[in-house]
Amino acid sequence: MPNRTIVVVNGTGRQAASVVRYASSVGYNVRAQVRTEEENGLVVKELAGLPNVSLIRGALEDPVLVSRLFIGAELAFINTTFWGDEVAVGRSLANAAKKAGIKHYIYSSMPDHSIYGHGWPALPLWAPKYTVENYIRQLGLPATFVYTGIYNNNFTSLPYPLFCMDPQADGSFEWRAPFHADTPLPFLDAEHDVGPAVLQLFMDGPWRWNGHRIALAFELLTPPAVCAAFSRGLGRPVRYVQTRDVEVKVSIPTGYRQQLEGIALLFGHYNAPYFGPELQAPGEAVQLWQGYRGMEEYAREVFPVEERLNGRTWMDR
Repeated sequence: MPNRTIVVVNGTGRQAASVVRYASSVGYNVRAQVRTEEENGLVVKELAGLPNVSLIRGALEDPVLVSRLFIGAELAFINTTFWGDEVAVGRSLANAAKKAGIKHYIYSSMPDHSIYGHGWPALPLWAPKYTVENYIRQLGLPATFVYTGIYNNNFTSLPYPLFCMDPQADGSFEWRAPFHADTPLPFLDAEHDVGPAVLQLFMDGPWRWNGHRIALAFELLTPPAVCAAFSRGLGRPVRYVQTRDVEVKVSIPTGYRQQLEGIALLFGHYNAPYFGPELQAPGEAVQLWQGYRGMEEYAREVFPVEERLNGRTWMDR
């Protein structure tokens, strides 16, 4: 398998960077697109220093860049983002991959809950991915679609909405969110586990996974179970408080605010299944990769390190 070339876009994202790191480590050639404005970022510098990795600098809105991106490659991992017109970018990438003869195209998709009825809303940052997925299917690209769960790495003590582990004066933590306390949610450590799972998909090939949707999450945990895992990992009390709405304490873009309001409605009021009714975790994900990092290990080994890098000092108390 090594010596084949994998194309990755938005290479500094958690999913894409995980694929780049793992693919490089086992000998694949990786062609990773990064935005020019990220040139001096820490992740760009890290990726540039990895063996077998070539960085393509520029915007995915550039038709010349996209037309050349896949030439000579066989494989692609594509995670589009909401910066710009995600559907237009997703279609452009799929067209270029089809023209270049990509043999296995793995697209990071998400569900559009509105198609199932029940009054469920479409989440504005997820539904475009589902639109792109359907376009890829119509093109006839040999493709697999991964639906990632909630990142363990989303948790932070910074006052960001939805996944703030808020340090309390007594040394404990409190997580406040609108998720139902008794409904399991799908989780994965994106940086640790996306890469090896995607590489296994490439090794298995499209003859096994063509057209398949995979719920890429390795643990199903209720919010209190998440807090229990954090408590064991940190050696501190951690409690969950279910709220009616997402609490927003910092300035956020309008589009993201709409996403958060939709999440509160979809998973709080309607208690809808995270991936929709058709996908279940973690069965296929664990078949792909058994060495995943669970929530307790993340809380013990990674969370304090990331917190320190973010200038947090609660661990000193």
